[in-house]
Amino acid sequence: MTELMDPTLAARALSAATEITSTALSGDDPGAVLDTVVARAAELADADLGLAMVSADDGRVVVEAAHHAGADEPAPDDGNGESLRGLALPADSAAGRVARGGEPVASADFTVDPRTAPFVPAELHGYGAFAAAPFGSGGRVLGALTVYRKRGREPFSAGTVEMLVAFAAQAGVVLALAEGANARHRVALYEERERIARELHDVIVQRLYGAGMQLDRVRRNMRKRFAQADGARLSDAIDQLDQTIEEIRGTVRALRSPEPRHDTGTPTDLAESARGEVRIAGELLGYPPTLELSGEFADIPAERADHIRAALREALSNVVRHSGASETRVTLARDSDGVKLRVRDNGSGVPQGVATRGLRHLAERADAAGGKFFLNSSPSLGTLVAFDLPLD
Repeated sequence: MTELMDPTLAARALSAATEITSTALSGDDPGAVLDTVVARAAELADADLGLAMVSADDGRVVVEAAHHAGADEPAPDDGNGESLRGLALPADSAAGRVARGGEPVASADFTVDPRTAPFVPAELHGYGAFAAAPFGSGGRVLGALTVYRKRGREPFSAGTVEMLVAFAAQAGVVLALAEGANARHRVALYEERERIARELHDVIVQRLYGAGMQLDRVRRNMRKRFAQADGARLSDAIDQLDQTIEEIRGTVRALRSPEPRHDTGTPTDLAESARGEVRIAGELLGYPPTLELSGEFADIPAERADHIRAALREALSNVVRHSGASETRVTLARDSDGVKLRVRDNGSGVPQGVATRGLRHLAERADAAGGKFFLNSSPSLGTLVAFDLPLD
């Protein structure tokens, strides 16, 4: 007659499963949840050691979590199971077969049982009684949950094995569902971060940039009528605006940092961004710069588009501040090699001191992104800023 599961044991298993469900779905680290699963399995089975083994692509099972119940006594491994993490067992081992969705396995002494003895690693030779159950159920089997007792202790009863099977099935499914929920949460979080980053970049930065240009224009046009102290304060305000813009750009880059994803960002319409930058510059210059677009810009990755946009903004900023130009032409082209930006004006050139600040930053940006930056400026010929960036 089949031994029935002890009602008290069943109640404890249900309580443990409920605890794991609550912990997993609360968003805790899956690794910490797995540690809890192994610890509860060992406690419920009155085992000396519990292991959670996850299936690898080649069919092997690898120990991802370990718990030793007798931490106050010397153990066959290091006393807490920590040294067993990363231990791999072959696909033909009992745990490997169980992880592929097979039947649970139990043995009075797995070191001599012909089903298990050929696959016992040296780290587990101090144990005898053994039981393994699929970790998960149906199409959500993650691996195997195994428990061990030291050699000389009684085997696991049929009721205990039944409890282990039920507990491992529920815990595995809960962990798989929690990982899916966490993944969906991370996607939603990144989408919100991208929305905030885009609003900061496309709205706040543009407003600050426009305000800074207006202040700078007032300073240049009214310099003779300002007291020296007032002019200095106005210059400080402009510098603070520039610093704030750079800090916001740093925040945008941090928000768009692809962790744990490693993509190049959500595509953005670079052409529309270029039109906005040229429009702002035109308001400050008093005439509309010419904008020429060639190629498709709607699918430029956000990270690449940010580099181009920054280069265009810096180039136009220098035209507004320093050139005195009456004509400005912006050319933005995309071809098989990437995106090429050219900003030309017929002004008096870039002052020497300016070329070592904002434009040097663009040279560094191009170098870091695998692109090229070129500046040609003279009082008689005006200024050409070139910024080329590959998309691959």
